[in-house]
Parts: sequence; C-alpha cells; structure tokens
Amino acid sequence: MSKQAVLDSTNGVIHTMKKQDPDFMFFQEIDTHSTRSHYVNQVKMVKQAFPHFNYVFVNNFHSAYLAWPPYDPHGSVQSGLLSMSRYHMTSAVRRRYPVTSAFISKFTDLDRCFVVMRFPINNGKYLIMINSHMSAYDKGGKLRKAQMKLISKVMEQEYHDGNYVIVGGDFNHALGKDMMTHFAHQEKIPDWVSVLDQKMLPKNFTMIKADNREKIATVRATDMKYNPQVNYMTICDGFIVSKNVKATAHNLDTDYRYADHNPVRLSFELK
Repeated sequence: MSKQAVLDSTNGVIHTMKKQDPDFMFFQEIDTHSTRSHYVNQVKMVKQAFPHFNYVFVNNFHSAYLAWPPYDPHGSVQSGLLSMSRYHMTSAVRRRYPVTSAFISKFTDLDRCFVVMRFPINNGKYLIMINSHMSAYDKGGKLRKAQMKLISKVMEQEYHDGNYVIVGGDFNHALGKDMMTHFAHQEKIPDWVSVLDQKMLPKNFTMIKADNREKIATVRATDMKYNPQVNYMTICDGFIVSKNVKATAHNLDTDYRYADHNPVRLSFELK
C-alpha cells in the first residue's frame, strides 16, 4: 500500500464519519507513526477534521521494529484507540487487558486495552462510554475470557453506581454463534474467530444487534485480496449497553474500501 493509498483511505474514513454527523466516535488501530501506514499521522488527520470535538488517544500497539509477518513485516508501529466526543468528558482512564506473556506473542500482539470515559448527566449520574479492542489469536480463548471478566466487572460496577454504560469497539469475537458461518465464503473460518453471545454478558447488559446484521458484515479476512465471494466475513464490531439505555444499531456498508472493517452506528437514548 502506498502513502497516497493510506491518505485516501484515512480521508475516506473521515468522509464516512462526517456523513453520519456523530456525537461520539470510537476508532481502533489508528496509527500515529507506523511503517505500515507510511508514517501518516491518522490521529492528527481525524482530529483536524473534527476540530470542535473533545478527544482522548491511548496507545495499545508500540514497537520499535516488528519483523512479523516475515513476508511483509510491520516494521515500527505506534497505534492505538482514538475516542472523540462533542461533549466534555470529566475523565478518561486507560485500562489494560490481561495479555499473553509468551515470548513471541508479546512482541507480535497488541497491548490490548480499553478506555473508560465519563460524561456528566444533568440528573447527577454519568454516561460511561468505553472504547474497547479485545484480543485475537487467543488459542483456547483463555485471554479473551479474562478480558471479558475484567471489562464486565467495570461495566457492572458503573451500572451499580446508577450510571449509564455503553461499550463499543472491536470485540474480535463473532457477535453471536449464528454469525460464525452466516456469510457465504470459500475460506475456512480463521483461527482468531471465537464467539461472544448474550449469555456471556452481565445480567443487566444487552448486546445490540444491528438491524441489517443479516446482510452487512463488519470485518473480513485479510490474508488475500478482497473478494466478497471468497473472503471470510463476520460481525465482530458493535455495542453493549446497560438496561437503562435504549439503543439501536446499523452496520455501515463501505465495501471495505478504507479498512478491513465496516463501521457500526449506534443511536441511543438514556431511560
């Protein structure tokens, strides 16, 4: 991918977001200074496109030089989660997910994390917005179970305190067992795909299923050039909300022109 292609893709993401006229935006794996994106500062580009938004950026992938994969090494990487809002946040805290301590994996996998943001509501409570990026390539699913346990504890505590909770991001799970094989493909199911369904969530929380989830996937496999009849696709991006939040979701079909994910739009109101 050329530098111009990176610029075009980043501008495509910005254009897609502007069309939605959002109040909040969550980005994952957005680069600040990486070989793979020709050192384009994507965070700076997005911030400049939305100059009146509050924002917080947390790093979750940093490597002086990553010689992986051997056929197309990442090189140096500085990347993370960018969260943006029209509204003032009183705090933002980066929470570290449990990650592997295996010698090779700790250099090749991301420093997975989520960021917890607090927005004051006029009833004295807070809207808690959480931008999350969970692990992939987790053999046996032990890490993802530990990560889900941690974020569930945070979610439950905030709800117990009377706050409104919305978690969004890349869960690196098929969101529902039915989504594992729903979309036609010729590739085998990748090793990273696991399942996250409603029964795995805390009791006061709901996974919001997009109204067009049967037609539009949110992620595609990247081990070959995109072909909608061949590449594996599923839904691993979305939102979880506490029961005092009413919400609907819609998957935006970009046909993967700008990334290997499609964005998801959440519309919500506080009960």
